[in-house]
Amino acid sequence: MARGSKTTQDFVPIKEIRDGVIVLKSGGMRSIILASSLNFALKSQDEQGSILMQFQNFVNSLDFSIQIMIQSKKLDIRPYLALLEGRYKEQATELMKIQVREYIEFIRTFVESTNIMSKSFFVVIPYDPPILVGGKNLLSGMMPKKKGAVQDFDAQFQEYRSQLEQRVAVVEQGLVRCGIRSAELGTEEVVELYYKLFNPGDTEKPIQIT
Repeated sequence: MARGSKTTQDFVPIKEIRDGVIVLKSGGMRSIILASSLNFALKSQDEQGSILMQFQNFVNSLDFSIQIMIQSKKLDIRPYLALLEGRYKEQATELMKIQVREYIEFIRTFVESTNIMSKSFFVVIPYDPPILVGGKNLLSGMMPKKKGAVQDFDAQFQEYRSQLEQRVAVVEQGLVRCGIRSAELGTEEVVELYYKLFNPGDTEKPIQIT
């Protein structure tokens, strides 16, 4: 590698992901909430007005910034087609096999002629710890190696995390009042989300709220 050249990791501002919390190289912390969709168009006029009012009150009540992200990608229908192929082999009568096969071909033809998109909605909640002398905070440096320093780092992380979780709770309550379900992402879900963001060609199944 040529001297001075940078790796992809150098351009990623993430230092680590711990207990579902994203720790940035700058020392900032982020949590991500997955939010359900809301079919606004099917609501009555009164319901739409109520939802808008609740959302306005929610946004105005926040004393910190949030980021709303919408992830759109082409739906991968292959797992569903594989499931149907399995059902096709299980059919005992020729009539049912014909019907399943025709349905499979209909789905395949429809998907090839139409882009079916899936959308996921995320809310990113920040917490930036106070800056100490020298322009840095405890989480902005490299992971301490000495035992005492590690204990201090862990204790400070938990303290900052509690501040972040309070903000998460405020956002979740605000979304509930708007009729939106939400779930905070854990470490594995956050890693999966960022993997898909940096690898848009990946066709794995999307994250879902259960």
